[in-house]
Amino acid sequence: MNDSLYFYFLLVVVFVLAGVVKGVTGMGLPTVAMGLLGSALSPVAAASMLFVPTLVTNAWQILAGPSIGRIVRRLWPMMLGVVVATVAGAALLVRVQARWSGLALGVALIVYAVYSAFAPAFRVPARKERWLSPLVGAVSGVVTGATGVFVMPAVPYLQSLGLDRDELVQALGLAFTVSTISLTTGLLVHGAFGVQQLGLSALAIVPALAGMWLGQKIRGRISARAFRLCFLGFLLLLGIELVVRPWIG
Repeated sequence: MNDSLYFYFLLVVVFVLAGVVKGVTGMGLPTVAMGLLGSALSPVAAASMLFVPTLVTNAWQILAGPSIGRIVRRLWPMMLGVVVATVAGAALLVRVQARWSGLALGVALIVYAVYSAFAPAFRVPARKERWLSPLVGAVSGVVTGATGVFVMPAVPYLQSLGLDRDELVQALGLAFTVSTISLTTGLLVHGAFGVQQLGLSALAIVPALAGMWLGQKIRGRISARAFRLCFLGFLLLLGIELVVRPWIG
């Protein structure tokens, strides 16, 4: 198998798997795709691949929810923090050596997997949102800019706001979309994103949507808890591999 054929085969497999996770859980496409693509591509190249499929697969979450206006009014300070910090933090992804960016991504995956598996649920009082939301957004933006993955601490924070299920899905869709656009903007600002990456990113839409369709079929046939534990275990192993790689390469 020549290099080009292998690359396209890898692209299809990765985005089908990431789409399956998205279809079952409502999230995880960029996390899984970044982790798997990180084994073959630099973090910058992998992040560039995520723009179109992540944008498309999250659009329905924003539009299908109960009230996008109410969600935006509540979360705009957090989103502003995400935008500013992600655009600035993308310099880390561009300038730091690929092996160390991969290590940072691995650490982010490990922290997210362990936290999600063992941390107790908590609730943020409404009176603290005014200052906590922009802070969480800024920290999440730095992590996103450095690793290409938007998970910590934004996802646990959104889960702590007392949103109902539909509102939470919509809020996650908004956050993922804003972070994706911000990361791509950051890569553009720092000269690391071009037309070629956009074309390759567009090619990933079909396998991602196919994976989402398959994931939605699977969701009705397996225990959500069992799938979640398998998903977190997979992220943990993937994170460990990314952390260990610089030391054994």
